[in-house]
Amino acid sequence: MTAAERRSAEVKASRPYREKTEQAAPPPWQREEWIDEGALRHEAEAATQRAMDDGKPKGRRRSTELAPEVAEDLASAAPAARQARYQERLASAADALDRGRYADARRMVQPVLRDLPDLAFAHEIAGLSLYRLGQWRKAAAELETTRQLTGSVQHNAVLADCYRAMRRYHEVEVLWRELREASPEPALMAEGRIVAAGALADQGDLAGALKVMQKALEVPKKPKEYHLRQWYVLADLFDRSGEIIKARRYFSLVAEVDREFADVADRLRTLGR
Repeated sequence: MTAAERRSAEVKASRPYREKTEQAAPPPWQREEWIDEGALRHEAEAATQRAMDDGKPKGRRRSTELAPEVAEDLASAAPAARQARYQERLASAADALDRGRYADARRMVQPVLRDLPDLAFAHEIAGLSLYRLGQWRKAAAELETTRQLTGSVQHNAVLADCYRAMRRYHEVEVLWRELREASPEPALMAEGRIVAAGALADQGDLAGALKVMQKALEVPKKPKEYHLRQWYVLADLFDRSGEIIKARRYFSLVAEVDREFADVADRLRTLGR
């Protein structure tokens, strides 16, 4: 299978999952479902990197040591005699999450959640695993707990996407506003922007979605992956709004960096390029 075929298969595989779980998002935004997959992957990897303190290359077995801030939280929450057991379970759950074994990660972290209900990292693992399994309400509950315990906006985009899947659009807007005010790293802002625009598009407000994506109109000299994701969304929104020239421009920008990015080559052919 070629790289293009693999990417095409990934795009197709990511689309049906909302239809099979809880309340499905309306069809008009379905063409960007691959973005949710990308956002999740970014969040899951980031969570595992924060938790693990191994410094090893990808593909090697991870250490059972937790990052200092997680170990400190664990030391404050758990009796000394049981800390080693909890540490091993958390590290195993984080590793399972990183490897895509989401059901295993959820199962492994459950005893820690039961015994240490105020340990933010355990809720983080559970929430991200449930999100990937398409269990939106349960994922939202865990990620809300993480947010309350940490005061962090790190998972606002994922949490907002849970609410988007449940059509709770007011919560999406609240989380997007909170993320904007916190002004985190550009990649995280991009993920939040994509979800916020998607929620508006779900409701038929393409003009509003394009307004949210205004910042993504800029073209840096050295684009990163999150730029490509935003340009793809922009191009699709322009296409659906009947602005074909602009749609071609942003699909072309994606293709110039990565011709095999999602289904961009097919989209350009459809638009006559």
